[in-house]
Formats: sequence, C-alpha cells, structure tokens
Amino acid sequence: MKKINVKDSIGHILSHDITEIIPGKFKGRAFKKGDIIREIDIEKLLKLGKEHIYIFEMKDDEMHENEAAIILGEIGCGENIYLSEEIKEGKIEFYAQADGLLKVNKEKLLELNMLGQVSFATLSENIPVKKGEKVGGARIIPLIIKKEKMEKAKTLINQKLINVKPFKKMKAGIVTTGSEVYHGRIIDKFGPVVEDKIKEYGCDVIGQIIVSDDKEMIKNAIRKHLDNGAEMVICTGGMSVDPDDLTPASIIELGGELVSYGSPVLPGSMFLLSYLDEIPIMGLPGCVMYCKKTVFDLVLPRVLSGEKLNMEDIMRYGQGGLCQSCEVCRYPNCSFGK
Repeated sequence: MKKINVKDSIGHILSHDITEIIPGKFKGRAFKKGDIIREIDIEKLLKLGKEHIYIFEMKDDEMHENEAAIILGEIGCGENIYLSEEIKEGKIEFYAQADGLLKVNKEKLLELNMLGQVSFATLSENIPVKKGEKVGGARIIPLIIKKEKMEKAKTLINQKLINVKPFKKMKAGIVTTGSEVYHGRIIDKFGPVVEDKIKEYGCDVIGQIIVSDDKEMIKNAIRKHLDNGAEMVICTGGMSVDPDDLTPASIIELGGELVSYGSPVLPGSMFLLSYLDEIPIMGLPGCVMYCKKTVFDLVLPRVLSGEKLNMEDIMRYGQGGLCQSCEVCRYPNCSFGK
C-alpha cells in the first residue's frame, strides 16, 4: 500500500473502505475497498476529511477485479445468456435470455475453477429456467490478479460455459390405455395431468385417444397422432410388468429406437423412452398421475429443448434420482435430478 495526496489519486485503487456519517441519518460505506477513484470522487473524499488515502499499486502485469470480471463474462456468456449491467464488488452475473433448458460446460467450468483465484458458480445443468432468471455468477478471489492467469483462462475455455436452449412449442398427442377407462367404468385422470404439464411449456395437445388393453389399438392410436402431425407422443397406462399391461410392448413393436424401458428415478422407474423417425414417444408410469415431480419432469424439458437423449443420459439420473417428496415442492431448487 502507498499513501498519496487525495488530489493525486485519480485512477488508483482504494485499499480500504471509507465510512460516511451523517448524524441521525446515515452511517455506512461511502467508498469500498477496490474502488477505482474517479475525478468526481475527489470532492466527496475531501468532504469526508480524506486529505490522503492509501491505494494499491497495480503493476503492468496485473489487472483489477472488475477487468477480470469482464473476461469471465466473455468466457461464460453463451447462447441466450446476458450479463448484469454492472459489476458489483468485482462480481459479474449471468441471466437467461429466454425460457429454456440450462446447459453448463461442466468439464471446462471445473478446469477454470482449478486455475485458482477464480470463483465461477452456476445453477445445476439440465433444469428449466425462466427468462430473466439468474443462472450464474463469477469473480476473482483477490482484488488484483496477474494478467497472465486471465489470458490462460481465455485460452483454456474455448467454448462458452453457460447456454440456454429455448423450448420448442411442440404438438403432443396422448394415448391412454386401460379397459376400465375405455369402457367408461372410471373417469380418466391421467390425461389432464399430462396435458397441464405439457401446457406449462407452451405446447399444444392435438388430442387424446383412449384405447383398451390391446396392442393393435395402442399402435393404431400412436400412428393416428403421428399422421395428424404430432411431434411427440405420450402414452399413459399399462406401463407395469403385469401380463395385461401392453403399452411398452406396443411401443417397441412400432420399431424405431428404444432408448430405455426403465429408469433409475424414483418415482418413475417404469418410464419408457423411444424415438420413431426422430419423434419421441414416451410411456409414463402411474406415479406421474399423483406425484408432484417424477422422471417425466426431468425428461420433458430436455425433449422440448430439442435434445435427443440416449441410454446414458437416462442412467445418469441415478445419482440425484430420488425425490424426497417434500410437503412443499421446491423443484428445481432441490437435489432431485441433479
């Protein structure tokens, strides 16, 4: 630190907080450690009784935390992300520019933080986020950092760290299986639940077809939705391993690519995902009808972002795949699916 006349301090970095006291009205920080002193600050500093101040002496090979934050912003700001308008206390923040699925380059994020003297934090990957929602924040730890380290960070991170994939407004068809529903013995309560979840993302349900426990009826219903322009088909009912539960076999017999029948998610272990001509077809277990959050809530936003999931994507849900069924559901602000 160096003591200098306040009139000679323009452009220097303040090494300590300066307090302002207005009797009976205010007591607090007028200038904070790390502020870069401007010409307009001189008069106020003199009024605060500061004829001399202590400043950091920044060398040619060093940069201030605010300059470093700008670099971190450039490194992190990917598609459909915007930055905070100002840098506060050396920190820059990242916000979603659209409703969509949050994607984080986790390996590069780890490499960046492993450089040391850098703090870059994000929300968990693959969660739905809203436009304007804060999804990340970054700063350096010290007030001043070597320029060489920030250059290394720029070289290391050759892909943006945070992106948001906007949700597509897909047309969905629902196929509900069950002789008890088909013959009118009970009222279907599954379809409305699924429809509500789909509409949360702005998607349209082009129709619901109710069929009995019959393979040909199930397959024909799926084909009818596809012929009518469905971009996603969701099947409810008949998803367990009972002999008369024929939905999984019907979906598989249609051909296409079976990604997984079964998932390491509770609730939702009997979930099925397949693709027929690139169109996702999902078989939903009964838990979706009565549980607040299930495997469907984890997979649906990824499908709506245009992502094509594989078996590994589903199996990775094992860690974090246990829903705690909290009395007040806070998803996605919880451990479920993380």
